[in-house]
Amino acid sequence: MSQPHATPTNPQKQRKGLSRVLHAGGYSLAGLRAGWGETAFRQEALLALVLVPAAFWVGRSWLETAMLGGVVLLVLVVELLNTAVESAIDRIGPEWHDLSKRAKDMGSAAVLLSLLLCGGTWLGAVWARWGWGS
Repeated sequence: MSQPHATPTNPQKQRKGLSRVLHAGGYSLAGLRAGWGETAFRQEALLALVLVPAAFWVGRSWLETAMLGGVVLLVLVVELLNTAVESAIDRIGPEWHDLSKRAKDMGSAAVLLSLLLCGGTWLGAVWARWGWGS
């Protein structure tokens, strides 16, 4: 009589303490490397390299600086999540399905909203700082 094959478990679930943290950090770095392979993420990351330091110049308080940097990082987070949704949908199969399209469209809309939030926040901060036209 043969025994049923046990489903292999994720070794990360067995880890504890510092080992778990170090391995999780490695997975996070792998995710960032995978994100770098996406054109949209790469463009947004390069823009973040300019905008995050600029937040210290534009922001007039620690709260403004944190908000300006935070909305830029939010765009990167949403882009990574959108890419994750798209990857998961693509893994299921290449055929067209209404729910797959809906999931991808919603991910894209989330990126758009994060970009609008980022742009609006920066525009408001720059306007408040230099107040052109007033």
